[in-house]
Amino acid sequence: MSLKDKLRLLVVDDMSTSRGLILQALDAMGLQQVAHASSGAEALAALQRSPAHLVISDFNMPGMDGLQLLQALRAEAKTRTIGFILITGRADREIVDRGRSLGMNNFLKKPFTPAEMRACIEAVVGRL
Repeated sequence: MSLKDKLRLLVVDDMSTSRGLILQALDAMGLQQVAHASSGAEALAALQRSPAHLVISDFNMPGMDGLQLLQALRAEAKTRTIGFILITGRADREIVDRGRSLGMNNFLKKPFTPAEMRACIEAVVGRL
């Protein structure tokens, strides 16, 4: 069984259009075990029910932004080791540095191509 077949992902984005584009890119890569959530709180609940290997989260979300979600994941033993990729339209040094200090594995700046997304994911989990 290949990594593609085993890898479980969770996409977190409050905007359905953005979420759809990410899901479409993952599907085109052949990744089948992909769940999605529209908020940080929904993501945390989903991960309690069904663990994932990798979370791909938007930064700018109401209630709990992507870095707050990352902080919550790193604070719990059950979710501490989940890979985390932050997607942001503003890849400010401050956001990236804060993400890295919290344990972010990689980030992707919007807009991105499917090839850029694949390279970003492979840098975290290995060759797909």
